[in-house]
Amino acid sequence: MQPGALGYTASVELSSDRLIQNKRANKQRSQPASKPASRFKLGGKAAEAERLRKLEVIRTPVLSCYRIAVISLKGGVGKTTTTTALGATLASERQDKVIAIDANPDAGTLGRRVRRETGATIRDLVGAIPHLNNYMDIRRFTSQAPSGLEILANDVDPAVSTTFNDEDYRRVIDVLGQQYPVILTDSGTGLLYSAMRGVLDLAHQLIIVSTPSVDGASSASTTLDWLAAHGYGDLVRRSITVISGVRETGRLVRVEDIVAHFQTRCRGVVVAPFDEHLAAGAELDLDLMRPKTRQAYFDLAALVAEDFARMQQEQGLWTPDGGMPPQVAPPLPGQQQPPQQQGYGYPQQQPQPGYGYPQQQGYGYPQPQQPPPPPGGGYPGAPQQPGGWNPPRPPQG
Repeated sequence: MQPGALGYTASVELSSDRLIQNKRANKQRSQPASKPASRFKLGGKAAEAERLRKLEVIRTPVLSCYRIAVISLKGGVGKTTTTTALGATLASERQDKVIAIDANPDAGTLGRRVRRETGATIRDLVGAIPHLNNYMDIRRFTSQAPSGLEILANDVDPAVSTTFNDEDYRRVIDVLGQQYPVILTDSGTGLLYSAMRGVLDLAHQLIIVSTPSVDGASSASTTLDWLAAHGYGDLVRRSITVISGVRETGRLVRVEDIVAHFQTRCRGVVVAPFDEHLAAGAELDLDLMRPKTRQAYFDLAALVAEDFARMQQEQGLWTPDGGMPPQVAPPLPGQQQPPQQQGYGYPQQQPQPGYGYPQQQGYGYPQPQQPPPPPGGGYPGAPQQPGGWNPPRPPQG
């Protein structure tokens, strides 16, 4: 972000480095939920078996782009926190390319949950779409967290971000979907703004976020009512509700009743405990989350990943034994046999890079470290990354 740009002063004077006090001092780093549990813990063998099951589900190979929409009618309920924590967990456990994009028309804050590597925004990426030919072209517009999660930020000026419409969103998803197996969208609080139609139409998984409060739960349930009444009934039935920021003491609201209500309406419900690290609204670090909070988002990631197979089966992409290339799946009940296709729902003559084949880079396979591209990007408007790569000079004779 350049001096004089809207939000520059806030980014400097209100940075997490200045506001968060001793964020690593005297703080015991939590262990990933995917790490083995203690053998002396009560029920250790059963817990270990369940942990391994969930980890295997989370690491299900994704041969087609899976899109997750995180929404809420009410602001301040933890929607951006849920997007970031879930995305970071998926990226960390899958060791795969995962990206979260900010589609909030009201100057969303997703970009503040990661240390910014570029001032580029989703609007800049829209303008550069004709010049984006590979992953490294897109990478210049994103910032990456230590977990591996990449974030595509939005403009901090609401007057600018509102110009991001339904068509723009669909174009962005089309481009990102060719490089990222998992995309999360942090949406706005309304249901009628332009880009929201694309968010809902393209989503495979819907996550509704609520607070443990009367108005938060009512707003979340009303959101489901509206979606069901406007043609998104299947999406609602497959949805997941996250009750965010639940405190362990001093609760006036019976959270168990909220959970019971949404269990009748959704595929699953996850209760995410209150966590000071998340409440600070700074860059998210999985290692600084409370163990119970980290476990909750691990459970959420497993619940989301349980739907990977359904989506791939619907698209004719199915690998029951994890083998590659994919085999065409048998038709779902009441459906005809899908056409012989490979990848993303479009006919492919040959396996393409990044589509989950072992000999290629991409979905679920380790990525070799590559030097960043040189500054400038080779096209007008390419964002400048700090600390640009300087190619080695030939030896002087």
